[in-house]
Amino acid sequence: MSEIVILSGSPSEFSRSEQVLKYLGTLLEGEQFSVTHISVKDVAYEDLFQGNFNSTAVKEIAVKIQHAKGLIVGSPVYKGAYSGVLKALIDILPQDILKHKPVLPLMTGGSPSHLLAVEYTLKPVLATLKAHNLKGLYLLDRQIDKQNPLPIIDEDILQRTKKQLFYFVQLINNPVAREVVTY
Repeated sequence: MSEIVILSGSPSEFSRSEQVLKYLGTLLEGEQFSVTHISVKDVAYEDLFQGNFNSTAVKEIAVKIQHAKGLIVGSPVYKGAYSGVLKALIDILPQDILKHKPVLPLMTGGSPSHLLAVEYTLKPVLATLKAHNLKGLYLLDRQIDKQNPLPIIDEDILQRTKKQLFYFVQLINNPVAREVVTY
């Protein structure tokens, strides 16, 4: 099974958040983790729209997440929150699927005014699934070049992102630290 699952809440195939998530996966693979990328696009819209808990795709996603040692969840900001399609998927996952699991939340957006969307929208919904939330990351669209293999073009943001990824890896490698330290 996968050690790390990366869940993209972007309905767009080539979004900035999707490119940053792929880059984080590459960094984790460089640290010898196995990484599985999951997208909301992997679930039929009918299953999401109808809340189909018994969907084969949803069940497969749930198994991958349950067996992962950690999860990174990313979404673009839409109307001050994470994507509605991500919420639709989260709604049909088991209630405690993230119990005690380190989760690194990430959002991208066009304006600094949405900076707190991670704290006020994404992290609370992950907490309802019993996630061990880390400090979230918010990247502005202008800090990302989705055409570049290294999509984070702002050096300060890149270093902050790598620092949070380092904390994430520490929690995965040392589960006891989850009970002691919150990043």
